Amino acid sequence: LQPQIDFYIYGALTAVQQVLPEMLARGSGTLLFTTGASSVYPNPMMGNIGIATAGLRNWVHALHGALAERGVQVGYVAINAWIGQQPDAEPENIAPLYWALHTQRDQVELIFPAA
Repeated sequence: LQPQIDFYIYGALTAVQQVLPEMLARGSGTLLFTTGASSVYPNPMMGNIGIATAGLRNWVHALHGALAERGVQVGYVAINAWIGQQPDAEPENIAPLYWALHTQRDQVELIFPAA
């Protein structure tokens, strides 16, 4: 579990610490995060990853609430597919979710494929 927490949560915290001050100073920016869908839909096979990614997802939702009024969009994409190995699970079908979160700025989370 600890390596997953280090990677997903501490990695995200470290990255945000590097870019957020300038985004806040500008009053604009977008922070996008992604994981597999075990953060949303618990899966015993992904138990250790699911714990870490659910924590990241929770933090992203909190960040979204804290930063939206300051001009910084925070979004999260959960991918519930094996990319390139399932019908329609291709990058060109997933990429629009990130673009939508960046441009529409009225949502915090999208799931691929849509439920």
